[in-house]
Amino acid sequence: MSSEIYVSTDVEADGPIPGPHSMLSFASAAYTEDKRLIATFSANLELLEGAKAHPVQEAWWKTQPEAWEACRKDLQKPEAALTAYVDWVEALPGKPVFVAMPAGFDFTYMFWYMMRFVGRCPFSWSALDIKTLAFAMTGLPYRKNIKPRFPKHWFDEHPHTHVALDDAIEQGALFCNMLKDLRASQAITLAASKDGDGTGQNTTEEPAN
Repeated sequence: MSSEIYVSTDVEADGPIPGPHSMLSFASAAYTEDKRLIATFSANLELLEGAKAHPVQEAWWKTQPEAWEACRKDLQKPEAALTAYVDWVEALPGKPVFVAMPAGFDFTYMFWYMMRFVGRCPFSWSALDIKTLAFAMTGLPYRKNIKPRFPKHWFDEHPHTHVALDDAIEQGALFCNMLKDLRASQAITLAASKDGDGTGQNTTEEPAN
């Protein structure tokens, strides 16, 4: 089994980029490759000084009153929350891999906040994007790799609520199911390669006369 720990992470924010806008809430669900959920972390954050909500996100949040209420409870200072988070990631029993969909959004926020308030990122500069993994697995055009087009067996019975911890758990299970399919495909490819000599010919068969 891999020694990697897959840290499925979801960010809820009030704008498209950190700095001018704030991360409202974040959560991570740490999974082993065999879909064992070993730990979770979540925090709701105070707003950045001088930041304000983007009008588009502000309007969207008004359509999600329950999720908004959930992410505005028990607010923590970013310095305290992100320091505790980095310590949590570094204590996981394996090499942490940041996983998100889309990673370009969630990792941008998390990396910015970690570097701004802690000065280091335990994931280095890397993030695993579920959409890109799906692109490699499904054969669909990249932009068509959206959840409604994914195979149904990739999904477990987890809710998607826009509450960060709920969504991190749901997303982590999705990733592990995808990874299971990927490993099965890799095993078939490996077995096929062992039956041949790299040219597509089966070396176990007698040559034709």
